[in-house]
Amino acid sequence: MDYFILLTVSGIAIGVIYGLIGMGYALIFKATSVVNFAHGEIMMLISYMAFSIASSWTLPFWGLLLVCVFISAIVGLVIERVFIRPMLGQDVFSTVMVTIGLAVMIRAVVVLIWGADPLLLPTDIGDSGVEFGLVFLYTSQLYAIGLLAFCVLGMWVFLRFSRMGVAMRATAARETTALLMGINVTHVYAIAWAIAAVIAGISGVLLGTIYGLGPDLWTQGLRAFPAVILGGLDSVFGAAISGILIGVLENLSEGYIGQGLKEISGFLVILVVLMIRPYGLFGTPEIERV
Repeated sequence: MDYFILLTVSGIAIGVIYGLIGMGYALIFKATSVVNFAHGEIMMLISYMAFSIASSWTLPFWGLLLVCVFISAIVGLVIERVFIRPMLGQDVFSTVMVTIGLAVMIRAVVVLIWGADPLLLPTDIGDSGVEFGLVFLYTSQLYAIGLLAFCVLGMWVFLRFSRMGVAMRATAARETTALLMGINVTHVYAIAWAIAAVIAGISGVLLGTIYGLGPDLWTQGLRAFPAVILGGLDSVFGAAISGILIGVLENLSEGYIGQGLKEISGFLVILVVLMIRPYGLFGTPEIERV
């Protein structure tokens, strides 16, 4: 039982990161119907930027996070304006291919600027933590849990009550109708990419603090993708919840079945979910009238 508790808690600790990353995937898809395969690379780029900032200036963790949030929003806006907006009106497949090309480019840029050696993101929280009985959680892991809760609450308030959130939901429901109602769809797309980049930046700072940096950090974005499928590609909140489920499942499968299953257990879940509920646990099924 003690072993089960340890595996579950450590799975939740990484699962909240998956949930944050998954929220970025789902937000982009909800607003633009495009799967952003460069989301993990954007997260990695911002985490390396955070390393450069933390190495140049002495900032507390929250100060570094706020600076990275600002930088992330700019990165998201630039990517949307330079790479995505010219693809408006093109088929979805072409836009997805652009995100794949962008992902490869970011990986190369990160290695070119920062090198391929592993790095440690210097923050003031260090290895401090809190012990709960048999379980020890680092401060950074507790921050991750709190930040996921904050982002979920913030996105719920934004999408439900703000004018831009309502416009984003309307655009996601039917883009043509949104245009006829006077909604600036390009502006909605830009805001969606900026918010998704901010969420990616928060995830990158947390990952860099907990696990360190490396040129393979982008794979965390790929490992979080099953959470998006499980929750539903168009469900921001479903991705957050499913990220925790995937994190726990990964740990339990490796702990009880065997090493190596941690990397593939999430994708096995995808296969099962796509066969039973192709739209995910919390996604919206598409209904076409014929």
